[in-house]
Amino acid sequence: MGAFRRSRLGIQGALLLSPFAWVAVELARARITSFPWDLLGVAQVDNPLLIRLAPVTGAYGISFVIAAVNALWLVRIQVRERRYTRQLLTVAGVAIVVLYVVLLRRVQPPAMSRTMATATLVQHNLGVGTEANSTHETVGELLESYSAWSKNPARQVLNGVPELAGTRVIGSGGFYVAKQDEPPYRYTNLVVWPESPAPFEGRDGQFQAAMSKLARDVGAPVIVGNLSVERDPGVKRGYDLFNSASMVTADGSFAGRYDKIHLVPFGEYVPFKKLFFFAGDLMGEVGTFDAGSKRTLFTAGGHRYGTFICYESIFGDEIRQFVSEGAEVLVNISNDGWYGDTSAPWQHLNMVRMRAIEDHRWVLRATNTGVTASIDPYGRVVQSAPRHLRTAISVQFGYEHDLTFYVRHGDVFAYGCALVTLAALGFSMVRRRGVVLN
Repeated sequence: MGAFRRSRLGIQGALLLSPFAWVAVELARARITSFPWDLLGVAQVDNPLLIRLAPVTGAYGISFVIAAVNALWLVRIQVRERRYTRQLLTVAGVAIVVLYVVLLRRVQPPAMSRTMATATLVQHNLGVGTEANSTHETVGELLESYSAWSKNPARQVLNGVPELAGTRVIGSGGFYVAKQDEPPYRYTNLVVWPESPAPFEGRDGQFQAAMSKLARDVGAPVIVGNLSVERDPGVKRGYDLFNSASMVTADGSFAGRYDKIHLVPFGEYVPFKKLFFFAGDLMGEVGTFDAGSKRTLFTAGGHRYGTFICYESIFGDEIRQFVSEGAEVLVNISNDGWYGDTSAPWQHLNMVRMRAIEDHRWVLRATNTGVTASIDPYGRVVQSAPRHLRTAISVQFGYEHDLTFYVRHGDVFAYGCALVTLAALGFSMVRRRGVVLN
């Protein structure tokens, strides 16, 4: 903004251009630094008026509005030249606020989205990092425990965001402790296990047998997070390692796999590794995953599911590609245990809610420690599980087929803001150069 201010545009011009620049910077965070965590627009995920922009502009459009309102108010403070300009801008600002309040009161909340299917979402509640060392369960015991919960989800769920005032427990019977050989007490169309620190490897016979049996027992497909190893003589270590989600069909067959495409920088891989050669010892604990290359859709019962893993949920333009390729439902598996009891799990939940709004799709979210939930196409958390509890919940969802403007065209609004910003920067540099030469 300093470049704008020092040019002929002046302070007022810089302020008017600031919303475009803000969105351009947010876009750069996604495309260049690969860390667009908690964009400004996501803060308005519960604003019934502003979120109507999301299916058109994505979260960037909401960020633009917030920045623009603040910029216009500052313009009002800076303007002094004309006798009545300040007063007129003040009246205009008040009118905008009043109009917003009136429209907000007149906006009817969207009707509840039609549900036609049921999913079972499993929450592992395993420790991560140093806490993981205190887990004494074997792989077999973990598979047995999670399978039991998958067959017998809790008879109680929360009717909104956990730990939020107004969220109530619905259902009866308490949080149910399942027995291994007890048959499922309710029907499900899909079972989802989260990304977690459990050492599940896709080619492990014990893992494959357990997942195949579970799918046959419940008579429904299972989506499960696991590690995948593929031989690759072309690399030094001789294999590729992927953070994956696998689909097991109702007959017990492994029918598909999605390998996480957008990895966490300095968490799952080291970007520009050659550049950071001097920090080899410091990078020793960083994961060495390989990025997937294809957005695989899972098909079951005539319906298509798009599955994205953890960190990928913060990239709106990438998630929309699952929908543009035919996903009727979005599935998010995640391990938010790394965040502990900070604000990050709630921020992550809100970003997933924004993806539901942008794409107008149900999102089934299974996490290791929470927040595990079903989210409707308007970003509302319909059903959820308490955090930090090993459990499973049965949730309702629906299939959607429409394509929003954002799904069809992606971040065209954000790129438009970036072009305006670049043009303004070019203009300011030309004007400054002309001043220096003169």
